[in-house]
Amino acid sequence: MADLHFGTEQPTAAEQAAIDAVVAPDDAATVSESERLARGGRARRHARRHLLLPMLHALQHRIGWISPGGLNGAAERLGVPPAEAYGVATFYEMFRTTDPGHRDDVVHVCVDPACALAGADDLQASLAGGGARVHPSPCLGQCDRAPARFIQGVDRPDRVPADDDEVFRLPQAGEPGLRVLGRVGEVDPTSLDSYRAHRGYRALQRAVEKGPDAVIEAIRAAGLSGRGGAAFPTGVKWRAVADELGPDKHVVANCDESEPGTFKDRILCEHDPFALIESMTIAGLATGAPHGWIYIRGEYPRATARLEGAIAAARAAGLLGDDVAGSGLRFDIELRRGAGAYICGEETALFNSIEGFRGEPRNKPPFPTTHGLFGQPTAINNPETLVNVLDIVNDGPEAYRSVGTEQSPGTRLFCLSGRVGAPGLYEVPFGTTLGELLDRAGGPVGRLAAVLLGGAAGVFVGPESLDLRLTLEDARAAGATLGSGVVTVFDDTADMEAVVVRIAEFFRDESCGQCVPCRVGTQRQYEVLVELQATGGSMRPKRADLVHDMARAMADASICGLGHTAASAVRSALALGLIGQGDGNT
Repeated sequence: MADLHFGTEQPTAAEQAAIDAVVAPDDAATVSESERLARGGRARRHARRHLLLPMLHALQHRIGWISPGGLNGAAERLGVPPAEAYGVATFYEMFRTTDPGHRDDVVHVCVDPACALAGADDLQASLAGGGARVHPSPCLGQCDRAPARFIQGVDRPDRVPADDDEVFRLPQAGEPGLRVLGRVGEVDPTSLDSYRAHRGYRALQRAVEKGPDAVIEAIRAAGLSGRGGAAFPTGVKWRAVADELGPDKHVVANCDESEPGTFKDRILCEHDPFALIESMTIAGLATGAPHGWIYIRGEYPRATARLEGAIAAARAAGLLGDDVAGSGLRFDIELRRGAGAYICGEETALFNSIEGFRGEPRNKPPFPTTHGLFGQPTAINNPETLVNVLDIVNDGPEAYRSVGTEQSPGTRLFCLSGRVGAPGLYEVPFGTTLGELLDRAGGPVGRLAAVLLGGAAGVFVGPESLDLRLTLEDARAAGATLGSGVVTVFDDTADMEAVVVRIAEFFRDESCGQCVPCRVGTQRQYEVLVELQATGGSMRPKRADLVHDMARAMADASICGLGHTAASAVRSALALGLIGQGDGNT
């Protein structure tokens, strides 16, 4: 480390203990050859750097911020240039690099559309009035119980551990025909025995018996597509990774759902964690990948704890490790917590985050199937996608295709929030109409004005779209998107200008700033909408043209999907007349 230059600040005893808990001094002195090979390529130069994010979490939790001394200690322990470590620490919303002047917990309160409709402003005022440290936050993935809050705690000697006393009931509990949600609310998420009693680990045993090629062919024949938004064919992705040579490949579960209005991954990880572990294991055996990774939102402490418990239980039972279920094959899983960055839901930004770099997207090609995590072949999937694998392996592709449509087989999870009778997570066959889905959730509350499909990166549709069939092909033909399954309902009392301004503000804040079209475009879009809001709500044709020009520039020239879709909701709101129709003089 002769080329690394550290400042004079040193970690305190508490900070040093946090650093030691992640990487002990003796472990930092040597890096085994097996670990160097496992990280491969670019990571051979940064064999411990992938532990930077866990170490920053440990420092933040220990004293409530990341001090210069703590950052120096972390950088030195991992062999990371201090300036780069600082760049990583300042990238994330949940980390503080300036002393807040207190050691109190911080209460994050969601201010995105579903929670704004449910009284987020009143909740903030009430908490602040009671002496809480309140921080306005983007979506916390709790839209089914809006307005949402998340307590970011600080490690204190006087802290009493909180009991996990959540009372949860799935709106469709006990309903026949549930596939992905069939165990949610029925199985004990902390018990491997309970999971096994509900068909758990039968799919893994069948996958071992069938062999990798047969499993991948079943996934292809079933027509399973990605549920994170891109809808890429899962079988094609797995086959591409399986066909890559070399011993070091990866399977990644992208649990970093940060799209406003999305909470399906949280519910799956909290209430059926073993299903994700089993399906990842099948993916690993099918693609020849011995390394599994779960990247989960830092705002999901219960889901994180449940997944960590499931990983430990599976490992103790021989269902993870060097000889998975007696197959002679190796697969194990590491978990990484994000720290508040929407952009890390983009797959290559997620890879950078795991590796200990800023969560900025990479140019494509090359694609993750050949150059993914640590520059090695990687299959990355959403939890909903992965859990679907279990039924396909258990029951076969024909049974899977028995519901849904030819082009969109199977079922789909939808996250309903806003002005709807029973907000929550719903599973319906592809082909269900939007109106039928809303009716299942108790119907709209009040007079329906609009529905936001696909979240902030999606589009608004009006009441005339209630007959829209919720399939990939019908959404595409209608100029809409199912995205990650967000369905946010607005009645005619909602301030739609405020909603759209907040969406524009969200993208401005969440742009990583790496590429000019997105960095500048999201800022200018926000400014135009704030101007519209301040001047009476009427948009001149030239200003509307500017919005559309910026949208085209972002879509054509941005590196990743954030820039490509940052104007989708705004443009659809203009087209539907939800905004820009006021009487003000602009």
